[in-house]
Amino acid sequence: MNADKRHEIFTRLRAENPNPTTELNYNSPFELLIAVLLSAQATDVGVNKATGPLFAAANTPEAIYKLGIDGLKEYIKTIGLFNTKAVNAHKTCKILMDDFNSKVPEDRAALEALPGVGRKTANVVLNTAFGHPTIAVDTHIYRVSNRTKIAPGKNVREVEDKLIKFVPAEFKVDVHHWLILHGRYVCVARKPRCGSCSIEDLCEFKDKTDD
Repeated sequence: MNADKRHEIFTRLRAENPNPTTELNYNSPFELLIAVLLSAQATDVGVNKATGPLFAAANTPEAIYKLGIDGLKEYIKTIGLFNTKAVNAHKTCKILMDDFNSKVPEDRAALEALPGVGRKTANVVLNTAFGHPTIAVDTHIYRVSNRTKIAPGKNVREVEDKLIKFVPAEFKVDVHHWLILHGRYVCVARKPRCGSCSIEDLCEFKDKTDD
């Protein structure tokens, strides 16, 4: 795929959604960090159902830490892997309190050192909370990047590196959200909705559908 075609793809995605954002509900960098930490192998809808009551009761590192691990589990028990996530979130709150004055660090290495926070989560927080041009590659972005040939790669890191290389600067801050939403609602896993796709004529996927 050439640069002109990529530019037109991102131009169309921007026209469809000029101000994209995450579908996770949050009101602070800390709430976003906890929501993303909880979202691994879970849907945004499922996370939002749990974090609504949680954040209403406790939305600071001190408040969530005070709940204790068992108290936190009560709020997030509907989310997959909630036992491990509760332990990681509780430990993360303690580290934020002790080392960062209860603030979420705007630094990749510091974020990735937090329990349960990997590269993808750090990328989401840096991008969505702080406006960095980072690109978090999840299953949707991985699929869309390979299907369309925007940035094909054998693993998520390879796709991330290619997106960072190929996506023009004007689109970098928002491309993460565009591609996730495109994969979630249009370029879906089992049968992509090519007939409803605004970039179908630019996409290089060979097995297009009429839907």
